[in-house]
Amino acid sequence: MTPPAGDRDPAHTPVRVLLCDDHAVVRAGLLALLSSAPGIEVIGEAGDGEEAVALAAALRPDVVLMDLQLGSGIDGIEATRRIARLPEREAGREAGREAGREVECDDGRDVEREAGRADGRDDGRDAAGRDAAGRGAPHVLVLTTYDTDADINRAIEAGATGYLLKAERPEELFSAIRAAAAGRSTLSAPVAHRVLAQMRSPRPGLTDRELDILGQLARGLSNREIARALFISEATVKTHLGRIYDKLGVDTRAGAVSVAKEQRLLP
Repeated sequence: MTPPAGDRDPAHTPVRVLLCDDHAVVRAGLLALLSSAPGIEVIGEAGDGEEAVALAAALRPDVVLMDLQLGSGIDGIEATRRIARLPEREAGREAGREAGREVECDDGRDVEREAGRADGRDDGRDAAGRDAAGRGAPHVLVLTTYDTDADINRAIEAGATGYLLKAERPEELFSAIRAAAAGRSTLSAPVAHRVLAQMRSPRPGLTDRELDILGQLARGLSNREIARALFISEATVKTHLGRIYDKLGVDTRAGAVSVAKEQRLLP
């Protein structure tokens, strides 16, 4: 039986992990794999982003192992962003109670009370959002097959502690989970290479013509329709699209529009 958080010896406390992947088979495989790792305990599973955020708030794991593509609903990036902000929300509720107010979350349920029910004890966080065991927000470790510059940048900006590819060896995954629990960053070698390459050779900005094409792309126009709208040839559109993809670090039309919106390149 796991002792209460306040009675644990940090040196012998297992890293508490929440899994988030929309494929049940993948979650089952990760659960079996992590069950073989000493010092790691899987305390919950989520099949989508909303569920991951809710479980992270209720169970307060040390690490959330997060996939990026999660089917319908919010993606792994947005889920990461919300989980990284959990202590701020808890701190706000704590301050509200000290002022004699009852502060509730958006759906009318008190998250702190729900968390207390989930692990069988009353929950008490300090003004910094840490619980009785000194935990703040769960650290998010991305585990995905996607290694584009856009995905990496978005995950890191959202607050991910580490970024690991699913092709890594089990030992690397175990090590990354333990590092994430301690607040240390871990990047797969290909990911680290991409990050360094970006730092050494920043991509140039988009030209006015490329921004024009990007705007038409956001409207859902085909290459032929873009060519007609801008009075250029389809071949020219394709050339510009290739340059846009390269500059934004994406390889699809949807990816270009998504990154452009995040970087406020579109009106």
